[in-house]
Amino acid sequence: MATALDIAKRNPNAAPLAVSDAARAAGQTALSIEKTAEMSVAAGAAPGGASLIGLTRDQLKDSLAAIGVAERELKMRVAQLWHWIYLRGAKDFSEMTNVGKELRARLAAAYTLTRPQVVSEQVSKDGTRKWLIRMASTGPLDKGAEIECVYIPEVDRGTLCVSSQVGCTLTCSFCHTGTQRLVRNLTSAEIVAQLIVARDSIGDWPDATPPEGAFVPTDGGRFVSNIVFMGMGEPLYNTDNVIDAIGVMSDNEGLGLSRRRITVSTSGVVPQMERLGAEANTMLAISLHAVRDELRDVLVPINRKYDIKQLLDACRAYPGLSNARRITFEYVMLKGVNDSDADARELVRLLRGIPAKINLIPFNPWPGSKYECSDWERIERFSEIVFRAGYASPVRTPRGRDILAACGQLKSETEKLRARARMMAEQGIGAEGVYAVGNGE
Repeated sequence: MATALDIAKRNPNAAPLAVSDAARAAGQTALSIEKTAEMSVAAGAAPGGASLIGLTRDQLKDSLAAIGVAERELKMRVAQLWHWIYLRGAKDFSEMTNVGKELRARLAAAYTLTRPQVVSEQVSKDGTRKWLIRMASTGPLDKGAEIECVYIPEVDRGTLCVSSQVGCTLTCSFCHTGTQRLVRNLTSAEIVAQLIVARDSIGDWPDATPPEGAFVPTDGGRFVSNIVFMGMGEPLYNTDNVIDAIGVMSDNEGLGLSRRRITVSTSGVVPQMERLGAEANTMLAISLHAVRDELRDVLVPINRKYDIKQLLDACRAYPGLSNARRITFEYVMLKGVNDSDADARELVRLLRGIPAKINLIPFNPWPGSKYECSDWERIERFSEIVFRAGYASPVRTPRGRDILAACGQLKSETEKLRARARMMAEQGIGAEGVYAVGNGE
């Protein structure tokens, strides 16, 4: 098993992990807590303006009203569009056979059902798929923001990892996405569109079929059965759009995903946690990764705003918390940093009284990272201590590492990776099971 972990080489120039009490009190370290967005888009708006893909019911209603649909017809017409867009996966208004020809013509003249552009698709040797998706342009100086979205298939489920920001607000030191600048928040339509793109790509619509040779669930259920907000970005710095997107994804007359199969992961934006539980009613995951404030200040710098005690108090108050709706605590295993027996015992002590599951995540290396994954024996020992204390402590199987699609590896600037993968394939030197499918770029 140890060789499967693909342990990264430690960077001898890694920054020290200690942060002085004085520096913490002053809120000053070498790492910043948050980044400022380079641009903004109005909440709920579709930057391209024309496509109806991803819109909420209210936004569809406004779009219909804008082309002259009578008020008395709006509810019925929204229901018709909703069915064709989110249940049938329609790509053209001509498919909407129960919508009058005259209205279809008006819709086609004003709007489209265009999806965001799939710039490239990479498929891992384990069946994981990663899409680089380009959103519609927001203006003449914007070629279209790029984000990454990952599909992780298993025999009995298919999990889609979606992004909530272009880049990320935060600066977690072990996370590749955290090294990227923050461009802007994604709109609710752009978040939903990632699910639409995934279902298009893997044939997850009625009467559609998956690509030849694709690994998809074989239990007779939906190919995308679970959603995790664990892609690019901090979801709770984009709460309005995340909640609206969840509303579209979970609507039983359309995409129909159970809210208990939707998990929102946060690094600890404490002020937004109660609202998420009350309005979205989803499962919650916490990127914890350390049991001491002085270490978490470095690994997850938002800890300097909302420390471990504040975070865990918010977890205990999370709406709907119960043994049936446990909080998942994510804990990345970093060799010699946070993986000791003492760390495991302190983790158990901190979580006492919180219905919880602890996901142990072998560190996923990325170019330039300064950390190394814990040895497999150390991970097993850590897991055993947690399990004996009464907590489920599965070790998350690394998926998609060969295409930088694993936890903490997502970054939209993948042009060099795609070019390198193509070069390796062309020269016959092996690309670790990766092949790239794009538009010829």
